[in-house]
Amino acid sequence: MAALILCEHDGSSLSPAICRVVTAAAALGGPVDLRVVGEDCDGIAAEAARLAPVREVLVAETGALAYPVAELLAPILASLADGYDAVLAAASTTGRDVMPRLAGLLQLPQVSEITAVIDPRTFEHPTYAGNVLQTVRVRDGKVVLTVRSSAFPPAAQQVQAGIRNIVPAIESNHPTVVEQSRKQSDRPDLGSARVVVSGGRALASRQQFDGLLEPLADVLGAAIGASRAAVDAGYAPNHLQVGQTGRMVAPQIYIAIGISGAIQHLAGMQNARTIVAINSDARAPIFEIADYALVGDLFEIVPALIEELKR
Repeated sequence: MAALILCEHDGSSLSPAICRVVTAAAALGGPVDLRVVGEDCDGIAAEAARLAPVREVLVAETGALAYPVAELLAPILASLADGYDAVLAAASTTGRDVMPRLAGLLQLPQVSEITAVIDPRTFEHPTYAGNVLQTVRVRDGKVVLTVRSSAFPPAAQQVQAGIRNIVPAIESNHPTVVEQSRKQSDRPDLGSARVVVSGGRALASRQQFDGLLEPLADVLGAAIGASRAAVDAGYAPNHLQVGQTGRMVAPQIYIAIGISGAIQHLAGMQNARTIVAINSDARAPIFEIADYALVGDLFEIVPALIEELKR
Protein backbone atom coordinates (compact mmCIF):
# COMPACT_ATOMS: atom_id res chain seq x y z
CA MET A 1 0.00 0.00 0.00
CA ALA A 2 1.42 3.37 -1.03
CA ALA A 3 1.42 5.70 1.98
CA LEU A 4 1.48 9.48 2.39
CA ILE A 5 2.51 11.06 5.71
CA LEU A 6 1.76 14.56 6.96
CA CYS A 7 5.07 15.95 8.27
CA GLU A 8 4.80 18.04 11.39
CA HIS A 9 7.49 20.60 12.11
CA ASP A 10 8.08 23.75 14.12
CA GLY A 11 9.31 25.82 11.21
CA SER A 12 12.95 24.85 11.70
CA SER A 13 13.08 21.11 12.35
CA LEU A 14 11.03 17.98 11.86
CA SER A 15 8.92 16.67 14.73
CA PRO A 16 10.68 13.66 16.37
CA ALA A 17 7.43 11.73 16.04
CA ILE A 18 7.62 11.64 12.24
CA CYS A 19 10.57 9.24 12.07
CA ARG A 20 8.40 6.78 14.02
CA VAL A 21 5.36 7.34 11.82
CA VAL A 22 7.60 6.46 8.85
CA THR A 23 8.29 3.09 10.51
CA ALA A 24 4.56 2.46 10.83
CA ALA A 25 3.95 3.45 7.21
CA ALA A 26 6.77 1.19 5.98
CA ALA A 27 5.01 -1.75 7.66
CA LEU A 28 2.17 -1.33 5.15
CA GLY A 29 4.52 -2.78 2.54
CA GLY A 30 4.48 -0.07 -0.11
CA PRO A 31 6.32 3.14 -1.01
CA VAL A 32 6.27 5.95 1.55
CA ASP A 33 6.06 9.64 0.62
CA LEU A 34 6.06 12.64 2.96
CA ARG A 35 4.10 15.88 2.63
CA VAL A 36 5.79 19.00 4.05
CA VAL A 37 3.72 22.18 4.26
CA GLY A 38 5.00 25.58 5.32
CA GLU A 39 7.31 28.46 4.43
CA ASP A 40 11.10 28.22 3.89
CA CYS A 41 11.01 24.44 4.31
CA ASP A 42 14.24 23.45 2.52
CA GLY A 43 15.98 22.24 5.67
CA ILE A 44 12.91 20.38 6.92
CA ALA A 45 12.38 18.70 3.55
CA ALA A 46 16.03 17.61 3.44
CA GLU A 47 15.74 16.19 6.97
CA ALA A 48 12.58 14.28 6.00
CA ALA A 49 14.18 12.95 2.82
CA ARG A 50 16.89 11.20 4.85
CA LEU A 51 14.39 8.93 6.62
CA ALA A 52 14.37 5.37 5.29
CA PRO A 53 12.56 4.09 3.28
CA VAL A 54 11.03 7.39 2.12
CA ARG A 55 10.67 7.51 -1.67
CA GLU A 56 9.87 11.20 -2.14
CA VAL A 57 9.17 14.37 -0.18
CA LEU A 58 6.41 16.55 -1.60
CA VAL A 59 6.73 20.18 -0.52
CA ALA A 60 4.05 22.88 -0.45
CA GLU A 61 6.03 26.04 0.23
CA THR A 62 4.41 29.46 0.18
CA GLY A 63 3.86 32.40 2.50
CA ALA A 64 0.18 31.52 2.81
CA LEU A 65 1.21 28.28 4.52
CA ALA A 66 3.59 29.81 7.06
CA TYR A 67 1.20 28.83 9.87
CA PRO A 68 -1.04 26.15 8.36
CA VAL A 69 -4.20 25.27 10.25
CA ALA A 70 -6.23 22.06 10.02
CA GLU A 71 -8.78 23.67 7.70
CA LEU A 72 -5.92 24.18 5.21
CA LEU A 73 -3.97 20.98 5.79
CA ALA A 74 -6.88 18.58 5.32
CA PRO A 75 -7.74 19.79 1.76
CA ILE A 76 -4.03 19.82 0.86
CA LEU A 77 -3.74 16.15 1.83
CA ALA A 78 -7.04 15.34 0.13
CA SER A 79 -5.74 16.80 -3.16
CA LEU A 80 -2.99 14.13 -3.20
CA ALA A 81 -5.01 11.22 -1.84
CA ASP A 82 -5.82 9.66 -5.24
CA GLY A 83 -2.24 8.45 -5.56
CA TYR A 84 -2.14 6.65 -2.20
CA ASP A 85 -3.79 3.78 -0.37
CA ALA A 86 -3.14 5.18 3.12
CA VAL A 87 -2.67 8.64 4.63
CA LEU A 88 -0.99 8.86 8.04
CA ALA A 89 -0.12 11.42 10.70
CA ALA A 90 1.20 11.31 14.23
CA ALA A 91 -1.48 11.10 16.94
CA SER A 92 -0.48 14.56 18.13
CA THR A 93 -2.58 17.66 18.65
CA THR A 94 -2.15 18.48 14.96
CA GLY A 95 -2.84 14.95 13.75
CA ARG A 96 -5.96 14.66 15.88
CA ASP A 97 -7.22 17.91 14.38
CA VAL A 98 -6.35 17.31 10.72
CA MET A 99 -7.04 13.63 10.08
CA PRO A 100 -10.75 13.47 11.06
CA ARG A 101 -11.30 16.41 8.71
CA LEU A 102 -9.45 14.52 5.96
CA ALA A 103 -11.48 11.38 6.59
CA GLY A 104 -14.65 13.46 6.35
CA LEU A 105 -13.57 15.09 3.08
CA LEU A 106 -12.74 11.72 1.54
CA GLN A 107 -15.67 9.91 3.20
CA LEU A 108 -13.31 7.27 4.58
CA PRO A 109 -13.00 5.48 7.91
CA GLN A 110 -10.23 6.52 10.30
CA VAL A 111 -8.33 4.27 12.69
CA SER A 112 -6.92 6.37 15.51
CA GLU A 113 -3.72 5.95 17.52
CA ILE A 114 -2.58 2.66 16.02
CA THR A 115 0.09 0.85 18.04
CA ALA A 116 0.76 -2.03 15.62
CA VAL A 117 0.35 -2.87 11.94
CA ILE A 118 -0.75 -6.50 11.68
CA ASP A 119 -1.22 -6.38 7.91
CA PRO A 120 -1.94 -3.55 5.44
CA ARG A 121 -5.62 -3.49 6.44
CA THR A 122 -5.51 -4.69 10.04
CA PHE A 123 -4.36 -2.56 12.94
CA GLU A 124 -4.11 -2.63 16.70
CA HIS A 125 -5.03 0.35 18.83
CA PRO A 126 -5.85 0.95 22.51
CA THR A 127 -9.30 1.72 23.83
CA TYR A 128 -10.88 2.13 27.27
CA ALA A 129 -7.98 4.33 28.40
CA GLY A 130 -5.46 1.74 27.25
CA ASN A 131 -6.96 -1.11 29.27
CA VAL A 132 -8.07 -2.94 26.12
CA LEU A 133 -6.16 -3.46 22.88
CA GLN A 134 -8.56 -3.66 19.96
CA THR A 135 -7.78 -5.19 16.57
CA VAL A 136 -9.68 -3.56 13.69
CA ARG A 137 -9.76 -4.31 9.99
CA VAL A 138 -10.63 -1.87 7.19
CA ARG A 139 -12.39 -3.90 4.50
CA ASP A 140 -11.64 -1.88 1.36
CA GLY A 141 -10.76 1.55 0.04
CA LYS A 142 -8.19 3.99 1.34
CA VAL A 143 -7.18 4.12 4.99
CA VAL A 144 -6.74 7.18 7.20
CA LEU A 145 -4.54 6.54 10.25
CA THR A 146 -3.10 8.38 13.21
CA VAL A 147 -0.08 6.71 14.79
CA ARG A 148 0.86 6.56 18.45
CA SER A 149 4.50 7.25 17.73
CA SER A 150 5.78 5.89 21.05
CA ALA A 151 4.74 2.39 19.91
CA PHE A 152 7.14 2.34 16.93
CA PRO A 153 10.94 2.59 16.70
CA PRO A 154 12.50 5.50 14.81
CA ALA A 155 13.27 5.04 11.13
CA ALA A 156 16.82 4.53 9.96
CA GLN A 157 18.72 7.06 7.87
CA GLN A 158 19.30 6.80 4.12
CA VAL A 159 20.82 8.70 1.22
CA GLN A 160 18.53 11.64 0.59
CA ALA A 161 15.35 10.81 -1.32
CA GLY A 162 13.90 13.03 -4.02
CA ILE A 163 12.24 16.34 -3.16
CA ARG A 164 9.51 17.83 -5.33
CA ASN A 165 7.48 21.02 -4.99
CA ILE A 166 3.72 20.71 -5.40
CA VAL A 167 1.90 23.85 -4.26
CA PRO A 168 -1.89 23.37 -4.20
CA ALA A 169 -4.52 25.97 -4.99
CA ILE A 170 -5.50 27.69 -1.74
CA GLU A 171 -8.91 29.31 -1.24
CA SER A 172 -8.72 32.99 -0.39
CA ASN A 173 -11.21 32.71 2.49
CA HIS A 174 -9.21 30.19 4.51
CA PRO A 175 -8.64 30.76 8.25
CA THR A 176 -5.40 32.48 9.20
CA VAL A 177 -3.33 32.50 12.37
CA VAL A 178 -3.48 35.91 14.03
CA GLU A 179 -0.86 35.28 16.68
CA GLN A 180 1.34 32.37 17.74
CA SER A 181 3.57 32.07 20.77
CA ARG A 182 5.99 29.25 21.49
CA LYS A 183 7.70 28.49 24.77
CA GLN A 184 11.43 27.98 24.23
CA SER A 185 13.12 25.31 26.32
CA ASP A 186 16.46 23.57 26.43
CA ARG A 187 14.82 20.42 27.77
CA PRO A 188 14.14 17.38 25.56
CA ASP A 189 10.76 17.20 23.85
CA LEU A 190 8.29 15.49 26.18
CA GLY A 191 7.03 13.12 23.50
CA SER A 192 10.46 11.78 22.55
CA ALA A 193 12.54 12.17 25.74
CA ARG A 194 14.45 9.15 27.06
CA VAL A 195 13.73 10.20 30.65
CA VAL A 196 10.58 11.92 31.91
CA VAL A 197 10.02 13.32 35.40
CA SER A 198 6.34 13.97 36.14
CA GLY A 199 4.65 15.59 39.12
CA GLY A 200 1.16 15.35 40.53
CA ARG A 201 -1.20 17.25 42.78
CA ALA A 202 0.66 16.09 45.90
CA LEU A 203 3.36 18.68 45.13
CA ALA A 204 0.79 21.16 46.50
CA SER A 205 1.91 24.33 44.66
CA ARG A 206 3.48 25.66 41.48
CA GLN A 207 6.54 26.77 43.46
CA GLN A 208 7.11 23.28 44.88
CA PHE A 209 6.38 21.64 41.52
CA ASP A 210 9.13 23.68 39.88
CA GLY A 211 11.42 23.63 42.89
CA LEU A 212 11.54 19.82 43.09
CA LEU A 213 11.09 18.67 39.51
CA GLU A 214 13.38 21.08 37.71
CA PRO A 215 16.56 20.19 39.67
CA LEU A 216 15.82 16.48 39.26
CA ALA A 217 15.16 16.90 35.54
CA ASP A 218 18.37 18.95 35.19
CA VAL A 219 20.57 16.28 36.72
CA LEU A 220 18.94 13.54 34.62
CA GLY A 221 18.67 15.50 31.35
CA ALA A 222 14.95 14.76 31.48
CA ALA A 223 11.75 16.27 30.17
CA ILE A 224 9.13 17.41 32.67
CA GLY A 225 5.55 16.16 32.63
CA ALA A 226 2.51 16.53 34.85
CA SER A 227 -0.69 14.76 35.75
CA ARG A 228 -4.04 16.27 34.79
CA ALA A 229 -4.69 17.03 38.46
CA ALA A 230 -1.48 19.07 38.64
CA VAL A 231 -2.37 20.94 35.45
CA ASP A 232 -5.93 21.63 36.62
CA ALA A 233 -4.54 22.93 39.92
CA GLY A 234 -2.33 25.38 38.02
CA TYR A 235 1.00 23.81 39.00
CA ALA A 236 2.01 23.13 35.37
CA PRO A 237 0.99 24.38 31.89
CA ASN A 238 -1.32 22.32 29.67
CA HIS A 239 1.39 21.27 27.22
CA LEU A 240 3.10 19.23 29.98
CA GLN A 241 0.07 17.07 30.71
CA VAL A 242 0.68 13.33 30.31
CA GLY A 243 -2.33 11.09 29.84
CA GLN A 244 -5.25 10.15 27.66
CA THR A 245 -6.23 13.80 27.21
CA GLY A 246 -2.60 15.00 27.07
CA ARG A 247 0.69 13.68 25.72
CA MET A 248 1.45 9.99 25.17
CA VAL A 249 4.99 9.11 26.24
CA ALA A 250 7.07 5.92 26.27
CA PRO A 251 10.50 6.89 27.65
CA GLN A 252 13.22 4.58 28.89
CA ILE A 253 12.56 5.86 32.43
CA TYR A 254 9.41 7.51 33.77
CA ILE A 255 9.55 8.94 37.29
CA ALA A 256 6.11 9.68 38.76
CA ILE A 257 6.29 11.97 41.79
CA GLY A 258 3.16 12.48 43.86
CA ILE A 259 0.95 10.94 41.16
CA SER A 260 -1.72 8.54 42.39
CA GLY A 261 -2.18 6.87 39.00
CA ALA A 262 -5.63 7.69 37.64
CA ILE A 263 -6.63 5.58 34.62
CA GLN A 264 -6.35 8.50 32.21
CA HIS A 265 -2.79 9.21 33.36
CA LEU A 266 -1.71 5.58 33.15
CA ALA A 267 -2.98 5.47 29.55
CA GLY A 268 -0.37 8.07 28.62
CA MET A 269 2.73 6.55 30.22
CA GLN A 270 2.26 2.86 30.93
CA ASN A 271 4.40 1.88 27.93
CA ALA A 272 7.50 3.37 29.55
CA ARG A 273 10.28 0.79 29.81
CA THR A 274 10.98 1.46 33.50
CA ILE A 275 8.53 3.20 35.85
CA VAL A 276 9.62 4.68 39.17
CA ALA A 277 6.85 5.89 41.51
CA ILE A 278 7.23 8.05 44.62
CA ASN A 279 4.09 8.41 46.73
CA SER A 280 3.14 8.50 50.41
CA ASP A 281 0.14 6.21 49.83
CA ALA A 282 1.25 2.58 49.58
CA ARG A 283 -2.10 1.72 47.97
CA ALA A 284 -1.83 4.24 45.16
CA PRO A 285 -2.76 2.66 41.77
CA ILE A 286 0.55 3.86 40.24
CA PHE A 287 2.35 1.18 42.28
CA GLU A 288 0.50 -1.58 40.41
CA ILE A 289 2.50 -0.84 37.25
CA ALA A 290 5.68 0.58 38.82
CA ASP A 291 8.97 -1.29 38.50
CA TYR A 292 10.37 0.59 41.50
CA ALA A 293 8.19 1.96 44.32
CA LEU A 294 9.27 4.46 46.96
CA VAL A 295 6.66 4.93 49.70
CA GLY A 296 7.27 8.04 51.77
CA ASP A 297 7.35 11.81 51.89
CA LEU A 298 8.28 13.08 48.44
CA PHE A 299 9.58 16.33 49.96
CA GLU A 300 12.27 14.28 51.70
CA ILE A 301 12.86 11.61 49.05
CA VAL A 302 13.30 13.85 45.99
CA PRO A 303 15.93 16.22 47.47
CA ALA A 304 17.87 13.20 48.75
CA LEU A 305 17.63 11.58 45.32
CA ILE A 306 18.91 14.75 43.64
CA GLU A 307 21.91 14.94 45.96
CA GLU A 308 22.74 11.27 45.43
CA LEU A 309 22.52 11.63 41.65
CA LYS A 310 24.79 14.68 41.75
CA ARG A 311 27.40 12.63 43.58
